[in-house]
Amino acid sequence: MKSTLVISTYNWPQALKLVLLSALNQTQLPDEIIVADDGSTHETKELIESFKSKFNIPLVHVWHEDDGFRKSVILNKAIAQAKGDYIIQADGDCILHSNYVEDHLHFAEKNTYLFGSRVNIQEAHLDALFRAQQIRFNAFSKGIKKRTRAMHVPFLSQFYKASDQFSKKYRGCNTSYFKSDFIAVNGYNEDFKGWGREDSELALRFHNYGLKGRRIRYRGIVFHIYHNEKSKSRLEINNEIELNTIANKSVWCKHGVDQYLGEQN
Repeated sequence: MKSTLVISTYNWPQALKLVLLSALNQTQLPDEIIVADDGSTHETKELIESFKSKFNIPLVHVWHEDDGFRKSVILNKAIAQAKGDYIIQADGDCILHSNYVEDHLHFAEKNTYLFGSRVNIQEAHLDALFRAQQIRFNAFSKGIKKRTRAMHVPFLSQFYKASDQFSKKYRGCNTSYFKSDFIAVNGYNEDFKGWGREDSELALRFHNYGLKGRRIRYRGIVFHIYHNEKSKSRLEINNEIELNTIANKSVWCKHGVDQYLGEQN
């Protein structure tokens, strides 16, 4: 089974550099990495170009022009191009635990999507983080909150089973699924503009389609770099879209990934 790691980013090359360094440090590499870039400047492009020679797998940069927060659109475009049968997602401000890819692939199974834990790196630690180019953390590391989430204990993860119910602990910055399932629900809903609910609404449609969600607690860990909150000016509208998905038990979204599938390489 081939896998693709998709990393979404927007104009924070300083953080993306640490994420790419953590991708290089994986115990098991995916078959390719795609950076889904929601309109960053040339600085991000130059960073990605500088990393291509460091990987022995393809590192692909999928970019579109900056026209506001369009994360759903750029993720659809990136995943449409993915060569992998299995998609592992992370955000460009989330440093990957060294076992991140291996953990997601270990639990990958049909009719299931996965999600792991997010550990927050505190604002006060940012100077030290970037100065040291730190990509390794554990439960005792300085500058993190909710330390139990940073514990990598494979034995304990087996006690978390797949569920028919959507979990509020789900985060799109740490998830994985089969590309075929993503296409079956038409991917991310591009009616979402601005920050909020695009990830959880996709997971809800996964459930409506018949998938189960499995939390891989104590494995599949990311470390989220603190940043100021994004504008929530569209959150009320986005909430309505999600509530409609719940009420109608929607599986398919009208504006989704299907419009890019003919563009696959």
